[in-house]
Amino acid sequence: MRLIVGLGNPGKEYSETRHNIGFKMIDAMTKDLDINFKNKNGGLYAESNIKGEKVIFLKPQKFINLSGQVIKSYVNFYKINIDDIFIIHDDLDLEVGKYKLKLFGGSAGHNGLKDIERCIGTEDYKRMKIGISNNKNMDTADYVLSKISEDDIKILNDVFKMGPEIMNDYLEMSFDNLMNKYNKR
Repeated sequence: MRLIVGLGNPGKEYSETRHNIGFKMIDAMTKDLDINFKNKNGGLYAESNIKGEKVIFLKPQKFINLSGQVIKSYVNFYKINIDDIFIIHDDLDLEVGKYKLKLFGGSAGHNGLKDIERCIGTEDYKRMKIGISNNKNMDTADYVLSKISEDDIKILNDVFKMGPEIMNDYLEMSFDNLMNKYNKR
């Protein structure tokens, strides 16, 4: 069983912000699947059987800095192995539209990742970092909670289009091979 989590903040007022990149990638990955998201244990989740494997897609519905609490409840309920968790999140250190698959590592200051690591007790989980750049002229919190510009959305849409392919490859190949395939683009 795999758990694929997109990070973001709940509520319409945050839906088009930089911090909600993870939610948008989950939407892209599940767009063509015949699934419906339900609210359970503090998260919107959907289950699917893909390539013979049960996959749970999760969008935590607590604020991003409390995402770990929701993820922990799913890990405990479904008895998910830490090796089978894949987190998708925004990253200030990457240019808009750039992305990087990463196996393990620290939070790099991302409050959602800090909470995940605190709640599941490790930083050893798979992740996809999607670049949102960094506006050094703005407070970081204000920047990540601001709306994505139309120009940046056009760039990010190319990344979102790859979501289903990345998801399918994630289910079929080792994460090392997945990183080798996608991190070279």
